[in-house]
Amino acid sequence: MRYLLVDHITDYETGKRMKAVKNVAMSEDFLEFHFPKNPIMPGVMLLEALTQLTGWLEAVSSDFNNWFLISRVRKSSFYGFAFPGDQVDLEVEFLSEDNPDTRVYRGTGHVKGKKKIITEYEGRIVRLDEIEDTEEQKKFFQVLTRNLKMR
Repeated sequence: MRYLLVDHITDYETGKRMKAVKNVAMSEDFLEFHFPKNPIMPGVMLLEALTQLTGWLEAVSSDFNNWFLISRVRKSSFYGFAFPGDQVDLEVEFLSEDNPDTRVYRGTGHVKGKKKIITEYEGRIVRLDEIEDTEEQKKFFQVLTRNLKMR
């Protein structure tokens, strides 16, 4: 099963940053076992949501030619839990480019203004058409952004 962990992209600036929300729903199957009778969104899933958001930033910034694949977490801190019913505000921002194929990003996640994750990670840039159907991803991006105007 593939987890799609970005529910709505709320703002972005191509090549620089992107904001989105993740709604934590009780029906998500990863909550069944993490933890039984005390569901909490796993921290690694918050990291994955930020990574997916970074992929969307790379895609829209490259006219849907590129995608981001995480390769290394440089540092990551968790400050609390995201529970069913929470809306996690996600933000990623471009930090640097180690070489033409490797980029570094910072990601943050907050619930009602309280930080849940701050992380810095790097990854490589791959061709989007090698891993997904580009036209389908463009359409999906329109759904995620509700046709938000690019800056």
